[in-house]
Amino acid sequence: MLPRPPQLNKPGLFITGTDTGVGKTVITCAIAHALRQQTRQRVGVCKPYASGCRRDREGLVSEDAEALAHFSDCRQPLPVIHPIRYEAPLAPAVAEESAGQLGHNSAEGDMDELVRSLELLDQSSDFMLIEGVGGLLVPLHAAKPKQTVLDLVMAFGYPVAVVARAGLGTLNHTAMTIRLLKQAGADVAGIIVNGYVPDPSEAMATAVKQSTDASASNTTGAPTDRQRKQEAKQNHTSQDDISMQTNLRWLQRMNRTSLLATAPACPTEQVEPHKGHIPDAILDAVGQTYWPDVLQEPKPVK
Repeated sequence: MLPRPPQLNKPGLFITGTDTGVGKTVITCAIAHALRQQTRQRVGVCKPYASGCRRDREGLVSEDAEALAHFSDCRQPLPVIHPIRYEAPLAPAVAEESAGQLGHNSAEGDMDELVRSLELLDQSSDFMLIEGVGGLLVPLHAAKPKQTVLDLVMAFGYPVAVVARAGLGTLNHTAMTIRLLKQAGADVAGIIVNGYVPDPSEAMATAVKQSTDASASNTTGAPTDRQRKQEAKQNHTSQDDISMQTNLRWLQRMNRTSLLATAPACPTEQVEPHKGHIPDAILDAVGQTYWPDVLQEPKPVK
């Protein structure tokens, strides 16, 4: 997939998800924060492909990359942290096609830039965290539609952490993701469950009250009616989802892998990593794992 194997020597971790929107960026930021707290060493972060970027004077910028840079305190420029960027909020291959960036030469140029970014991050860091885009079978280049995130995982050689939802449907999605990784020969470091509610009725009622109190005390930037309705819908879904009471045990039972962390559900408006805001409850939950023991040096690409 890559023009040449990148020269990577530092322990690292590839963070993928069972789907888009499962919280990969929040969890990767929390792991970066934990690594800094646990080791006081340099953490390099990379989101090789970023779509849905905004356009400003410096070009395309991803909010995910800004969040990763903040929580890792990575001093490399954003173009190094997210070397391949698209404006449309689509899978990279589709965004590339919609932008008219077609052809093998475009893909090869992107790959060269990606390798250079990875090597620069590796040289300037003690640990490496790579965040994927979407799920494992998201296509990366229009000219090579069968080239997916899974190929990226195998080209880098890092162990893989799978971010999964806590609720109904996660058993199937997580099992498919882990089976695909194992069949490809990847090392699965474990599962990170995001959005967990141990007691749905009590926990979400508390979260809703905290959100309402915060809005009442500060009208600046208060949630809109649409945001409140969306939050209420999410809260109602969590309250009704009794699968959360059993999913943690079954995820481990089905996949025979470790449960690395369980991040709690928090009100949406409190989780804004691109603004430097991740609730302490999430940071503390992820920080219970000693991450230097999870990260490993990359395996040689076969």
